[in-house]
Amino acid sequence: MSFSVVNQTLSSLKTCQSDISTGIDIVTEVALDLAETGGNEEDLKKLEQIIFDCARIDRKISQFTQAVEGLTTQVRHEQPEMMSELKGLVQEKFAGLQATARDSDLHKHKKVVEFKQNLRKANFPVSEGTEEELDEDIAVTQSQMNPTCPITQVEMVNPVKNKKCNHYYDQEAAINMIKTKQNQKKKFRCPVVGCGNADVKQPDLVPDAAMKRFIQNRKKHGGRS
Repeated sequence: MSFSVVNQTLSSLKTCQSDISTGIDIVTEVALDLAETGGNEEDLKKLEQIIFDCARIDRKISQFTQAVEGLTTQVRHEQPEMMSELKGLVQEKFAGLQATARDSDLHKHKKVVEFKQNLRKANFPVSEGTEEELDEDIAVTQSQMNPTCPITQVEMVNPVKNKKCNHYYDQEAAINMIKTKQNQKKKFRCPVVGCGNADVKQPDLVPDAAMKRFIQNRKKHGGRS
């Protein structure tokens, strides 16, 4: 096994995570449509279970990636003679990470939090964790679902999410800024305070249906979240 093979595998897994995230967004959109049209609660629970299953798979990939990256760094710089043992070491580390994972922790997964918060806004019941976990869910989601564009400082119209740093911008404002910086032969740094993403590119921007619906619901309720 070579380091190049390991890196290629990790790259593929990270692509899978991106696909999982997109899939969760699609299921969330279907669930919200179902909730708003007075759909069957049993069908909604099935969609909710799909969200949790996807979150569980996403977590496993993250755990495996964490195990591989940590051990390959160690082997590369400290003990290169252990390369032949890398597979076994990764399996042991991965098993340890899985052993500490709890299903209740999935309630804190970013996409699960967004899903539940959006359904609550539609006044549809969702499964909850403990009261403490619910408070954390709401606090995290409210901090993530900021409808103000960091570029224009006004509410977004067509929100997009940066796949690299997970920050939101208004689509037109972001694209215009990227083009302006390109004309100046400069890179567009994410304007969110504290963000280290120094090169925002147009392919990094993806439409975000959950944020758009969040903004639409705010407008229906006179700007209240």
